[in-house]
Amino acid sequence: MEAGADAVKFQTFHVDNVVTCTAEKAGYQKNITPSDESQYEMLKKIELSDDIFLELSDYAKKREIIFLSTPFDEESVDLLDRIDVPAFKIPSGEITNFPLLKKIAEKKRTIILSTGMATLGEVEDAFHYLKKCGAEDIILLHCTTNYPASTNTVNLRAIETLNCAFQVPVGYSDHTEGITIPIAAVAMGACVLEKHFTLDRMLPGPDHKASLEPQEFREMVKAIRDVELARGNGIKGPNEEEKAIKKVARRSIVTQCGIKAGDILKESDLAIKRPGTGIEPRYYELIVNKKARIHIPKDQVINWDMIE
Repeated sequence: MEAGADAVKFQTFHVDNVVTCTAEKAGYQKNITPSDESQYEMLKKIELSDDIFLELSDYAKKREIIFLSTPFDEESVDLLDRIDVPAFKIPSGEITNFPLLKKIAEKKRTIILSTGMATLGEVEDAFHYLKKCGAEDIILLHCTTNYPASTNTVNLRAIETLNCAFQVPVGYSDHTEGITIPIAAVAMGACVLEKHFTLDRMLPGPDHKASLEPQEFREMVKAIRDVELARGNGIKGPNEEEKAIKKVARRSIVTQCGIKAGDILKESDLAIKRPGTGIEPRYYELIVNKKARIHIPKDQVINWDMIE
């Protein structure tokens, strides 16, 4: 909350429902956790009880920050439904787990579907299945599933592809190191930004290396808020500050010499100078050969009521 984030998200799972006792760990997990440890054993260490999630939800409400969690099994979906989360985040690894997708869709809450490792066809299958099962509001997250993900693998332009293909809001789940890529994702239109957070990257566990520490997280949120403001509304036109500057920075048609009433304005009588408070230079050809209605002194900005 102090960093300015809108929501905090955890992961809810019961290991016995998710992984077999002999399942291997991912390569990045093997590099940073004990080599003789199974995926089951690794996840068992970080499994949280139902009571802890109730406490976390209550604390988030007190701090006025949105509480979310990713369910990895149907039992966890029911728990989060009882907690009354405003949305369900479906992790990339479960995009083909249609029984879990059906369970989540039937809860009639907003769904945030992460698409790491998926082809466009797989995203389409999951998207339409969720719709078929009753999902209404779906947000897609582009994602590269590696921890940390290298910059040349993130393919941020896929945000545009997903938006074009499905016509729904698209966000980005980031696993790169640092804050540059998530900021760029927001600049490209990501409406949701997910970033791992840790108190210390040296802590034991599989995801700390791809996470931000508190000060970095604050810097990222500040930069993202600036980018959100800078994106604007897409309408091309001068803002109020520019309207004032325009009078100073642009030019007008002015007289090179004194012009008598009734004289015909020749090119040699005219110049183009600042300020921009008179007739704009784009009308120069219309002004040449016009008749002066009044006496116009030298170096005078010309207005339409001075000519006929």
